[in-house]
Amino acid sequence: MAKGSSGRIVIEIVPEIKHELYEALDKEGLTLKQWFLTNAEVFLKNRGQMSLLPVEDGHVGKNHTVKAK
Repeated sequence: MAKGSSGRIVIEIVPEIKHELYEALDKEGLTLKQWFLTNAEVFLKNRGQMSLLPVEDGHVGKNHTVKAK
């Protein structure tokens, strides 16, 4: 995947997941950008700490979502 120097992040996901995510975020009063930035910040802060989450092939489970405290 290309990593440009702009501030944009582009990913391709299954349309059904995209729809479900936007629907859930709307119910929480969040935008995708707000949700992503919150979760990215938590992930970066915690990446040096040991995790109690299950690990698959060296990565935290694919369906793991980090919730801000």
